Amino acid sequence: MHIDFHDQTNSVSSDYVDLLQRLLLFTADAEGVSPASEVSVTFVNNKEIQELNRNYRQKDQPTDVISFAMQEIGDGEMDIISEDIPVMLGDIVISVERADEQANEYEHSFERELSFLAVHGFLHLLGYDHMNKTDEVKMFNRQEEILGEFGIER
Repeated sequence: MHIDFHDQTNSVSSDYVDLLQRLLLFTADAEGVSPASEVSVTFVNNKEIQELNRNYRQKDQPTDVISFAMQEIGDGEMDIISEDIPVMLGDIVISVERADEQANEYEHSFERELSFLAVHGFLHLLGYDHMNKTDEVKMFNRQEEILGEFGIER
């Protein structure tokens, strides 16, 4: 899988980018995503993510992560027609400011929060959601499984 990282904040170290690269590749493998798939991850500040949240979700407040899926996928199951054709899964946008705030709020590391948000955003691209309690439990359990298997603990 190919991942493009864009840091519009100029604040995310190459160590964090490397960690997220490895984590998202691990997640893609765990979810059976085609190696020909592509995704982008963009780091922004609260102001930028608030604009996206207002324009696309009609919520005029900063949020931590927003995903824009390019494929319509349901139930967390991907159907890839051919492994030879690159599939653009979509974009993950993470607020670095919000990640830092939440790391402090939840009393865990920035690394853990950034990792959680990246996996959360990625699972959204694969069709996972949390619009009802059943789907929320499924998605959040899967996130914790992936983070634990990768070695990122609270």
